[in-house]
Amino acid sequence: MQIIRTIVWVILLIALLLFSVNNWQDVEVKIWEGLILQTKLPALVVVSFLLGLAPMWLLHKTAAWRLRRRIGTLENSVRAASVSVPVEAPAPAPAPAPVIATTEPPFGTL
Repeated sequence: MQIIRTIVWVILLIALLLFSVNNWQDVEVKIWEGLILQTKLPALVVVSFLLGLAPMWLLHKTAAWRLRRRIGTLENSVRAASVSVPVEAPAPAPAPAPVIATTEPPFGTL
């Protein structure tokens, strides 16, 4: 995946270089009524690109950070829940009382 990202960035840089070479001319940008910025066209394009990219990049980074924290919290809670608490063995049930045989006749018979 990183090689694809590198290839895309290299292609973008080559395109920016070709654009810069072919369009190296002065432009005037009217910022306010009395304030005029005179700059080269490639510089204006790069600054505009960065001004548009920065907010979305920051939004992406904060969302990724928030999701990493959430995943970490969930993993820790699962890890804590899966730790088995040692349970003591239940006490053995008492043995039933032995039946004593008697030689006496049942009650009421004489």
